[in-house]
Amino acid sequence: MSSNQSSDFIVIKAVEDGVNVIGLTRGSDTRFHHSEKLDKGEVMIAQFTEHTSAIKVRGKALIQTSHGEVESESKK
Repeated sequence: MSSNQSSDFIVIKAVEDGVNVIGLTRGSDTRFHHSEKLDKGEVMIAQFTEHTSAIKVRGKALIQTSHGEVESESKK
């Protein structure tokens, strides 16, 4: 990874079973490249890399970043 590449970490803690965490690629075509399913209480630490430009969270989870904290809502 180049030295000017952002490599921020985020922490995702599932508040309910079945939270999906989806990594999206960089480049001209944004695509899914990785998916994880978390159950209540499970924690995932994710990193933005040269391949990952966005992370999508589906389901109720607590998300912590260097910019603050946010809670996603349940899937309905």
